Amino acid sequence: MNVYDQAHMLARALKETEEYREYNRLKTIAYEDSTNKALLDEYKRMQFRMQARAASGEGMDSEDMQKMQRIASLLQFNQDASQYLLAEFRFQKMLADIYKILGDVAGIDIDALTQA
Repeated sequence: MNVYDQAHMLARALKETEEYREYNRLKTIAYEDSTNKALLDEYKRMQFRMQARAASGEGMDSEDMQKMQRIASLLQFNQDASQYLLAEFRFQKMLADIYKILGDVAGIDIDALTQA
């Protein structure tokens, strides 16, 4: 069996995990509300910008950091949004564990890549 076929099998297996099913279920619920959707989308955009800046050695400016903290506070007190974000974190943790396994096979120290 070729490696791409196995990757597709892994993708199908991931979709069958409890972590993915819960993440997908809670995402649907959280995104049904237009206010939640807008806040979650903005939070994710800011999170991506922050990660991109960190990767390039730049820091996030204090205004953006304050805005992100305000959005995070709003999301934290919204049960649907906070449950979704927690489920997303769990699913991403599983993906990171799998990526580490693959990195180990290739001799890539994933932990070294995530440390500044």
